[in-house]
Formats: sequence, structure tokens, C-alpha cells
Amino acid sequence: MGTQGSGKTQEQSRRRFIRQALGGGLGASVAGVTVGAARPAAQVGGPIRSFDHVAVPMRNTEAMVRFYRSLGFGVMEGDRICSVHFGDSKINFHRPVAWEDPSFTLRAPAAVPPCGDFCFVWDGAEAALEELLAGAGAEVITGPAPRTGGRDGGTAEGTSRYVRDPDDNLLEFIVY
Repeated sequence: MGTQGSGKTQEQSRRRFIRQALGGGLGASVAGVTVGAARPAAQVGGPIRSFDHVAVPMRNTEAMVRFYRSLGFGVMEGDRICSVHFGDSKINFHRPVAWEDPSFTLRAPAAVPPCGDFCFVWDGAEAALEELLAGAGAEVITGPAPRTGGRDGGTAEGTSRYVRDPDDNLLEFIVY
């Protein structure tokens, strides 16, 4: 691994990248919450229309698969990767046999569990969401909390509940 100061350097590099990617027009917010910023203009994505998937490493394979199934995700299991599906999207979870293998280079080299922070849109009633989370054994660590989400250029208001999965990734469920 790197030196003790390398984490700070990586974080500064990430912040610099995000500021440059945003063009500086939204202030220096890295966490996705900007106070007092003007509403951003519609962004043109060119031919990029959506994510196909995101991928993160997982440590507790069986617990993760059980947890995501209990939340109603479709789950596909492979020798090196498990994927969870919802709507038209998916998350690939790399099993330890994949991400711990030095020859597996198609990943972020510093990514180790927990490194995910996912926000899911919940289209049902808030009471049904709370029941689902409780049934999955997911303890709500924050919420219900009003917040501004990603819709409408990051200006849409919603109510979120935050939980952690068995690998300690942060999951947010927002109700618009």
C-alpha cells in the first residue's frame, strides 16, 4: 500500500478532478451538496446516455448476495463477479478471488471494501421502504432526511434513508 499521506493526496486529486469536471460553476462541493449555488444549466451528455453498470469489490460474498436478494434485487452469481440488477441498471461486485488477484487490472487499484456509495430511487410508499429495509435487516442510520437529490440537475427535493450493506458500503434510498 502507499504512504500515510497518499490518501490525502488522492482525495485532493479527486476534488481537483471534480472541480474541473464541473467547470467550477457549482462551487467547491465534492459531497454533492452545494449550498446557495445557482441552478445548473441543462447538461449536454453527447452520445453518453446512461451507466451500463458500476463495479466495486466485495468481501462478504454470501452475506452480500443474501442482503441484496432480500431487498428485491435480481442477483446473478459467477465465479469472479456477482451482479445485482434493478430497473435497467446493475452493480457488479467483484469477489475477493478477482480483486485480490494482482493480474486483475481492470479495476481501480486502490478500491477495497467498503468503497461504494449508491443512491437508489424508491418509487413506492415510504412505509413500504421502511418495511423492506427492516425485513432485510438493514438498520437506517440516518433518515428520513429531506435532501436535494440528483434529478433536475441536482435540484429535486426528496426524502432519504441511509443504510449499510454487509460490506459497509453506504446505500441511500431517496423518495421524490
